[in-house]
Amino acid sequence: MDKITFVLPSRNNLEFLQLAYKSIRKLGIEQHDGVAITQDYHDILILDDASSDGTQEWIKSLNDPNLITYHNPGPERIGNVGMFDKGIEMARTEIIFAFHVDMVAGPKLDNNILKHLKPGVVVSATRIEPPLHPPGPEKITVDFGVEADQFKEKDFNEYCLKMSIHNGDKFTEGIFAPWCMYKSDYLAVGGHDELFAPQSKEDSDLFNRFVLNGYKVIQSWDALVYHFTNRSSRFNKHAGGGAGKNSEEWLYTTNKNARNFIRKWGHFVKHDAFMKPIIPHKYDIGFVVSNCNLETLAILEPWCDNIYIEDEMDIIGSSYRDLEQKHTLINLKDKIKLIGHDTPNNDIIIEFDAKQLNQEAFKTLTQFPEIIAQSGDVGEFELDIFNISIAYMDTYEHKLIKTSK
Repeated sequence: MDKITFVLPSRNNLEFLQLAYKSIRKLGIEQHDGVAITQDYHDILILDDASSDGTQEWIKSLNDPNLITYHNPGPERIGNVGMFDKGIEMARTEIIFAFHVDMVAGPKLDNNILKHLKPGVVVSATRIEPPLHPPGPEKITVDFGVEADQFKEKDFNEYCLKMSIHNGDKFTEGIFAPWCMYKSDYLAVGGHDELFAPQSKEDSDLFNRFVLNGYKVIQSWDALVYHFTNRSSRFNKHAGGGAGKNSEEWLYTTNKNARNFIRKWGHFVKHDAFMKPIIPHKYDIGFVVSNCNLETLAILEPWCDNIYIEDEMDIIGSSYRDLEQKHTLINLKDKIKLIGHDTPNNDIIIEFDAKQLNQEAFKTLTQFPEIIAQSGDVGEFELDIFNISIAYMDTYEHKLIKTSK
């Protein structure tokens, strides 16, 4: 069997980390003449992100030659974006497995992942989750416990073995955590984009780039993990969350990075029922907006590459930058332009009056990449409140594959 490095960032999740570690180590247990022999075959790489719950003390107590560790002393956390990249760079094996701390590996997870893996392929395990989120076709909803001390390990392992036989070699196209791939393929796209630090939407951005780079993304239905669900941030009790309760930290990062995702890609996160990314074309779009105030600018700015507004003294733009620039790495001074001072030079110019912007018109605005693709040619046309002028139909999504680290 090929050797894997399981990369595990953790922040104040000791009880879940211990379960994850134990389950991965059990993958190395083989039976010989009825005797269980531990091979300790795979590497586990734990990255402690400024934990204050005893994680460091527990790590130091382990005597494991196949354990690699990294410690951020804090007090500020780094987050998944930096920690996963740090861990993958440190990995000693050709194959890396981005594993989440609130997951438990099912029996034969490694075998059932590796049988699908080769260069240019990313393989996801199938998540079994308690009913904290709505069910979906890409996962299995069964309650084996919501908290670490409630985990029904024996029942989970027996269920996994039954499902492994039932699902056999079944796989579908899609990607989500946990995912496994060759380290060289990961590094080829530059890893995570720091635009999404510390975390939230960083995975959706990465998955888009995997697909655009030509990687095949598949989900193995006999490679199973139990996922306690979003304990690293969203439901982290140390960040003010709980089982099914959003933390303030997560609410901030998910809203911030939803806007950053739209800024980068020009659309909301899109995927099919099995979580395979759907990636509309990225065009160079400029909005020319009359009667734009501060509130409307906040709504419109993420949806274009440049926005031109009536703001002779740069009062609106300056106020907006003071509020928003700290939430994004994208230079808003370069993005927000002044009508009468800056000449619109984007490939596609969309003009409209902000006073006419209503819910239906905004819905149309969010679908511009698909609308422009369907228009099929250069020219000018009107749609709802918008006057659309297309000078070039060039697309730019493939320029987003590689990060500039």
